[in-house]
Amino acid sequence: MSGYRYEALAPDGKVRKGVLESDSPRQARARLREQGMLPVEVAPIAGNDTARGFALRRGRLSAAALATLTRQLATLLAAGLTVEQALNAVIEQSETEPERQLLAAVRGDVLGGQSLAWSLAHHPVAFPEVYLTLVDAGERSGRLADVLARLAEYTEEREQLRGKVLLAFVYPALVTIVAVAVVTGLLVYVVPQVVQVFQNTNQALPLLTRALIGLSDFLRGYGGFVVVALAAAAIGARAALAVPAVRERWQRRLLRMPVAGPLHRDLNSARLAATLAILVGSRVPLLTALRAGAGAVSSLPMRRALDEAAARVQEGSGLARALGASKLFPPLLVHMIASGEASGRLGELLERAAVQQARSLERRIAAFVALLEPLLILAMGGMVLVIVLAILLPIFELNQIVR
Repeated sequence: MSGYRYEALAPDGKVRKGVLESDSPRQARARLREQGMLPVEVAPIAGNDTARGFALRRGRLSAAALATLTRQLATLLAAGLTVEQALNAVIEQSETEPERQLLAAVRGDVLGGQSLAWSLAHHPVAFPEVYLTLVDAGERSGRLADVLARLAEYTEEREQLRGKVLLAFVYPALVTIVAVAVVTGLLVYVVPQVVQVFQNTNQALPLLTRALIGLSDFLRGYGGFVVVALAAAAIGARAALAVPAVRERWQRRLLRMPVAGPLHRDLNSARLAATLAILVGSRVPLLTALRAGAGAVSSLPMRRALDEAAARVQEGSGLARALGASKLFPPLLVHMIASGEASGRLGELLERAAVQQARSLERRIAAFVALLEPLLILAMGGMVLVIVLAILLPIFELNQIVR
């Protein structure tokens, strides 16, 4: 039998979508009519079609969609449904066509006799390596529902951490944008009209006023070129950072910076600890967990350190000593791993380390934002003060001449 994706009109007048197994499209339509539905569209699920497979490989699930999908599968499997039945239900629940096509392709591979992990591995853009490793571990241990439930929690917590980081920088970014817009408006539109009055008096203007006039003339004459140059620089920097060697050099410098370095390190350490905790807790071999955990780390220097740590562990070294040799990971994380190895509670202490690293990151972000906000306000006030002084100084001098 082949899989068919259908869209049909139900007796209550609503449009129903789903998938079913049938020998031919004609038989699929007949089965829908037997259920009292009027077929609108019946199309084969072309899981092996080259063009469609290429499109699916290019597809990407958002973190929220991946977490929701994982939670639904875990719930359905825990309720006693088979993997095929759970995928059928999730396909019907999906609200977007790309996601439905992706899951239909996975379901087609499962119906062909492949494991769920093997079927998901055909879509590496949608399902990261750590996700596949955990699903495979769950299938091998017979605890797929439990592993998927932990994986859903991990995905949700990671997305929440990412959201907190982004949300913390929203207000400083808005203040910066408003400050730049206000100062640019003053220089381009207000300053020329006010200063023109003093230029007609033929009096010698103060140095600050002349500098402000020069900056205003520059922005009015070449402001468009400045914007284009900044956009080109941003695009060029993004293209340069796409090169792994350049990005790694930049991230090494970033790790040595006073404020940004600890933030970058804590963010990646929190991801690593959470990933290793769920992998080790699911009884994934340590070497496999290290290699999969490297995929959750965005810092290339730290990822390289993890690869070197995996090589040391393979040679017989302990995980804590292997991670501590790079000096890139927080000492507290290394000591908690050492304690877990000594006590045989590595998974439990990794979970504690993940919570501690997440809290440390939140504290650093809160302190950084608390310091950044007044600095931005002071900077904006300073720029406005300079503009006001540049306008008022000629007025003061003119008053002295009149007296």
